[in-house]
Amino acid sequence: MIKINPLLCDLCGTCLSVCPADCMSLDENRLYIDNDACTHCELCIGVCPFGALSSGNEKEQANEK
Repeated sequence: MIKINPLLCDLCGTCLSVCPADCMSLDENRLYIDNDACTHCELCIGVCPFGALSSGNEKEQANEK
């Protein structure tokens, strides 16, 4: 699951342009992700210039270490 930090997201839409599943949408107030349609490729995380997107698996990975 891709997580959005609304405090960091400036609604630029860069993530929408790389999403192969077309599962992201944007309005004037926030970014939305349809996690059922998301393929978890994480391309959006890599292109976000503000670091507003992250993988929902980060906490699980930290616990495994």
